[in-house]
Amino acid sequence: MASRRSFIAGLLATGLAPRPTWADAGSPAYFSAGMTPYGRFVLCGLGADGSITFKQPLPSRGHAAAAHPSAPEAVAFARRPGTYAVILDCVAGKAKAQLTAPPGRHFYGHGAFSSDGALLFTTENDFQNARGVVGVWNARGGYKRLGEFASGGIGPHDIKLLADGTALVVANGGIETHPETGRTKLNIATMRPNLSYLSLDGSVLEQILLDDGLRKNSIRHLAVATDNTVAFAMQWQGDVTDYPPVLGIHRRGHPAQLSVSTEAANRRMAGYAGSVGIAGRSVAVT
Repeated sequence: MASRRSFIAGLLATGLAPRPTWADAGSPAYFSAGMTPYGRFVLCGLGADGSITFKQPLPSRGHAAAAHPSAPEAVAFARRPGTYAVILDCVAGKAKAQLTAPPGRHFYGHGAFSSDGALLFTTENDFQNARGVVGVWNARGGYKRLGEFASGGIGPHDIKLLADGTALVVANGGIETHPETGRTKLNIATMRPNLSYLSLDGSVLEQILLDDGLRKNSIRHLAVATDNTVAFAMQWQGDVTDYPPVLGIHRRGHPAQLSVSTEAANRRMAGYAGSVGIAGRSVAVT
């Protein structure tokens, strides 16, 4: 794989090769940020069988990555409240550029490309004003920042493009934080998470709020099916003796449906769901 990448990189330098694709980077099915046994932080591409298709170093602990829809390029994000995002050439095996959050902002660890790959959208914290924003970057123009718009809530974590490419869905976790207090949660008593659907220019198309009794169920991670069904994973911030469902399903124009699990199953989950994925008619959470 390494020699093939070097050969492709050499052809690209001479202008004799077609533009590379994800196949040239090993066709990864998943991305995962992690740490090597030597304590170095990396972003890995994983095949469907779990094999590592590429491994790229990161400057500090990463959280997640956004994949370009066509070019073998990934944007790896720092873990909250980090301020970096690294654009990785997954064929050449090197960083192409690095984004820095604007003053008064930090990244939440996630981003999403527009369907044509022209724009990158990033979830960010406007921590001086305790509001979530979505940063907009010109992916075709050196990743220069074009602007931002409101995320529709506080603490936007994950962001996904709907399968038809017409809108974004944002998991506003509802938790206020500030870099001066690290990862301390500042507003648990008043938090109010929501699922927001936004147009690509920032207009709010639809918002979903959970019942009052579940307002401490922070919506964190998202997955989108080919029919635009959204699965959302939650993390309970309430009483540790009362564990509600931590998986929900939603389609625009319909009420959200929470997973139906036994009390024992919910207790084993301990109020915490991490990543979420959809395969066919099945949904999986970590």
